[in-house]
Amino acid sequence: MQKIQEILNKGWNNYENNHKVVGYKKKAIASISECKTDAMGAHKYVCDECGYEEIAYNSCRNRHCPSCQTGKKLKWIEARKEEVLNIKYYHVVFTIPEELNLLTMHNQSKVYKILFMALAETLQTLAKDEKYLGGELCFFSILHTWGQNMMYHPHVHIVTTGGGLTEIGKWEQKEEDFFIPVKVMSKVFRGKFLYYLKKEELEFYGENKYLENPASFNDLIQKMYDKEWIVYCKEPFNNADCVIQYLGRYTHRVAISNERILEVTDKNVTFKWRDYKDNNKMKVMTLTIEEFIRRFLLHILPPHFMKIRYYGILGNRNKKEKLLKCKILTRTKIYKKEKLPVLELLKQTLGKDFNLCPCCKKGHMLIPNTT
Repeated sequence: MQKIQEILNKGWNNYENNHKVVGYKKKAIASISECKTDAMGAHKYVCDECGYEEIAYNSCRNRHCPSCQTGKKLKWIEARKEEVLNIKYYHVVFTIPEELNLLTMHNQSKVYKILFMALAETLQTLAKDEKYLGGELCFFSILHTWGQNMMYHPHVHIVTTGGGLTEIGKWEQKEEDFFIPVKVMSKVFRGKFLYYLKKEELEFYGENKYLENPASFNDLIQKMYDKEWIVYCKEPFNNADCVIQYLGRYTHRVAISNERILEVTDKNVTFKWRDYKDNNKMKVMTLTIEEFIRRFLLHILPPHFMKIRYYGILGNRNKKEKLLKCKILTRTKIYKKEKLPVLELLKQTLGKDFNLCPCCKKGHMLIPNTT
């Protein structure tokens, strides 16, 4: 049994009895709780060499389940290999002020949509300005809603090219540090986000109920205009291989992995976390099971909400033609995509044959053909 499942088995019934939980979050919890158990059904593997048989329970495949992300991550990274150019890439993080967290929590689909629109328009508008670049970027964005302590902290990670395709079909590349100053991105992002937020029909609950008064809402907006927003740009990647290796750290993460959980008792959960406000020190935190579940639920996304999105050339309807042109201009080797099964991807990535028979160590475990 995985540690997240153990926590849910110990505390979910009590939590559900004492708290109102929306249906889609209940469904996600049910899937995670039953992942790789007999409730999900099973299938049989047979060794093609010695005939050894083994029963494997099915996984839930829920995107919030920490046990089900490895295969999805490897398939996603494999698909990205044919899109990566052999140039400098940058990692940019856009964060909204914490004063907007509760408002965002109560209007997740609407505010997340605004967040994606604002950051995409910010990068695209500034990149097309000849003052900074004068070209169209290739970039994608990934929504995360948590900090290391599992508290609500919505932010978006972006991986973008350091250059772009100009209108006359040339590749424009800046050799210095990231071509858009962070303070410029911050101001433009703030303006676009608040512009869309003012136009959205939002709902207000609890502590935010006072914002139903237009004057109070306008006061909050003005305070956000006066505040300096945080946009962070990390050091560039040196080559395409570095980008590919880096992607797996951010794409298919969930609020917390089983590996970070150190101990589960009948009442508490202890896990390790990195405190970025204290020189990135690794620390240990203990929460009650009820509080742990509450924080975990904060990060279950609305149904069908896409947390990974593609923009610029990657989101263009002429993506294949434009991307091929970019590869030629940047002298990027054309990658031939292979449709490999997950176990083969695991073997290539981790150097371990997960299909090897545990009995004879020669054959491979396969699902028998029943036809």
